[in-house]
Amino acid sequence: MHSRRTLRVSTIVATLALAACAGNGQGLDSNGRPISEGSGGGGPLIADFTSIQDHVFTPICTVCHVGANAPQGLRLDSANSYDLLVGVRSNEVSSLQRVKPGDPDHSYVIQKLEGHAAVGARMPFGGPYLDQATIDVIRQWITDGAQRSPTAVVAKAAFTVGATAPAPGDVLAESPASLVIGFTRELDRTRIDPSVAQLERVLADATSGTPQRVTADVAVNDANPLALIVTPQEPLEPGRYVLRIVSGSIADLSGAPLAAAAGGAMNDSTVVVFSVGAGP
Repeated sequence: MHSRRTLRVSTIVATLALAACAGNGQGLDSNGRPISEGSGGGGPLIADFTSIQDHVFTPICTVCHVGANAPQGLRLDSANSYDLLVGVRSNEVSSLQRVKPGDPDHSYVIQKLEGHAAVGARMPFGGPYLDQATIDVIRQWITDGAQRSPTAVVAKAAFTVGATAPAPGDVLAESPASLVIGFTRELDRTRIDPSVAQLERVLADATSGTPQRVTADVAVNDANPLALIVTPQEPLEPGRYVLRIVSGSIADLSGAPLAAAAGGAMNDSTVVVFSVGAGP
């Protein structure tokens, strides 16, 4: 009798802890499992990216993985999660992709969720952890190719920058392993080379010299052709940085050039300005 009472109390405590991890408990059932919430709701969790975003990433993971200093630079809010997961190398184990389409066993996110990653703690950090049934849904999505949700793959009115990581104005505690620019349409890979994106460190005194060019590798994400990955060859020193796209250097598959975002957010060729450390 005592063991049954202890088990029941433990279950209640675990459920309440998971609710706390999710912020206010919304999005979780009485067993601590994600339930249907948000724009992708209306049914059970399924092997669809929008469903996983709405039932797992948003209510549970963004408690920590959000904003400029999200752990390992991995933002899991709906604007950034796909571009920062699929086909992107893990910061902790660079030989693995966070999500490797078709291969859940070698997807770092699965290793972290199941608790057998070579580095770091099991996720969600500190638990309670997702049950295997929920993880298996994420596994199935990866097995099926880790595609964007069909409803998200629609023609856009203009070819623009959709989201960036870092985001404009971010102050990062440490150098990012890579920068990601997400676009609204698939990129024409034939026009991509190291010269299309320029990363510069802006000097504190504009009269003391020109901005310092940072050597970086530039490539379209093989698994996500809507994303450009800029990888500095050396860790970024503390300071203020500007990431630019060379005017007229990028086009979508139809040949359309990059347009300014709504409100003119793309000031000339500037995509994002951010700082590392305290800034200059």
